[in-house]
Amino acid sequence: MGRNPRIKLPDTIKAGEVIEVKTVITHVMETGNRHDKNGQRIPRDIINTFIAKFEGHEVFRAEFGPGISANPYLAFEMRVPGPGTMEITWIDDHGASITATAPVNVA
Repeated sequence: MGRNPRIKLPDTIKAGEVIEVKTVITHVMETGNRHDKNGQRIPRDIINTFIAKFEGHEVFRAEFGPGISANPYLAFEMRVPGPGTMEITWIDDHGASITATAPVNVA
């Protein structure tokens, strides 16, 4: 599975404001179309699902196919109702998942 998922939020956030959430994860991404030096097919291994939750409520979801790049970067917008916790989860073809959280502080 990937590693080092990061979440970037604006430094100052006001309740009701629309913010941009940015995230990236380190993951090689193997399409399943390549072969190793012995001619054996390298099995597909991509991140296929991304889920973002704010205070336990899903606010964004993305499903990916084999065309996704290595170390994917993703940005989306959301309206912040108040302070809470942003949780992101990346899931790969093998069902492995990695989650990161970040506090959303409202000024």
